[in-house]
Amino acid sequence: MAVPILKPALKIDGAELRIVELPLLTPFTIATGTMTKKIFPLLVLKAEGLEGYAEAVCDPLPDYLPETIVSSMMLLRTVFLPQLVGKAFPSPWHVEKMFRHWRDHRMAKACVEMAFWDLWAKALGLPLSTLLGGTRSEVEVGVSLGIKPIEQLVDDVARHVEQGYRRIKLKVMPGHDLDVLAAVRAAFPAIHLTVDANCSYSLADLPLLRKMDDFGLDYIEQPLAWDDIHDHARLQRHLATPICLDECIRSAADCRKALAIEAGRVVNIKVGRLGGHIEARRVHDICQAHDVPVWCGGMLESGIGRAHNIHLATLEQFNRPGDTSSSSRYFERDIIMQPLETHNGVMPVPDATPGIGVTLDRDYLDRVSVSVERF
Repeated sequence: MAVPILKPALKIDGAELRIVELPLLTPFTIATGTMTKKIFPLLVLKAEGLEGYAEAVCDPLPDYLPETIVSSMMLLRTVFLPQLVGKAFPSPWHVEKMFRHWRDHRMAKACVEMAFWDLWAKALGLPLSTLLGGTRSEVEVGVSLGIKPIEQLVDDVARHVEQGYRRIKLKVMPGHDLDVLAAVRAAFPAIHLTVDANCSYSLADLPLLRKMDDFGLDYIEQPLAWDDIHDHARLQRHLATPICLDECIRSAADCRKALAIEAGRVVNIKVGRLGGHIEARRVHDICQAHDVPVWCGGMLESGIGRAHNIHLATLEQFNRPGDTSSSSRYFERDIIMQPLETHNGVMPVPDATPGIGVTLDRDYLDRVSVSVERF
């Protein structure tokens, strides 16, 4: 992706960093635990009377990846924002380059880079998708359904199939897998069905995982450890069902190595996990060169993170339905003014404004903010 310099550098006049708590409509359970509210850092960057928005996808505890809200906030507060505020940057590539020598903390880096992308796009008067190289005005959407009793889950699947979602993803874990698949497949023999194991299996579970081949799954997402690539390659050789890699792909280099040893046949791209849009685009391009399908994963984001994901998913190789489903599935009220809602399994790209196309509901944001820091 070339670096277009279309206007003078943007000087960051200030920043606002919040911790936001959004209650979930219903608890969301996966192999690693149950979430009842979404807690996340929200960043606002300011320049030339404009504001750029992003949220970090880190969790309170390291149950997805090692990075946590505490560690992200420390880097944002003491390192990243002091390096940013008061300085001018010609493009997001210059922001991304400034943080390269700091190890890991990709979620905190992504938060800053993504907020600058939104700010830069607004300064140029363009939608974010255009700057990223997107080709669509809408994206196909699936849903991710948490762990719950089988009868209740089948009803949940039925409701979302009726609403037109293009893919149903079931969270699974040892003891909640084959019986679930049998029940859902018996009720819905023709739907696009996937499972997400959230790293809860090992190679010792190979006989069980091979039985998943009987259910016509589009893919099995991250069955093995969060930091593993090699065992996934061993597992893929024994499965007819494609493996989709998530947690273990944290950079373009990880993606290149995983595809080289055939550790998976599908890649879940999460911009927050990868450190920002620039690295997400690099992963997209590697997968495109290998003709490997990609889709946009979700982390129960608010409308800010969801809008970023939708714009990213307009890139050409995003050819599987992503997790950018309706905000109203998760929150009674979102922190943005514009509703992000799907229609027959399709999410329109938000375009109320340049940039990510949504604006903050400041009154409600103040009510759900646990803390506010200004720089």
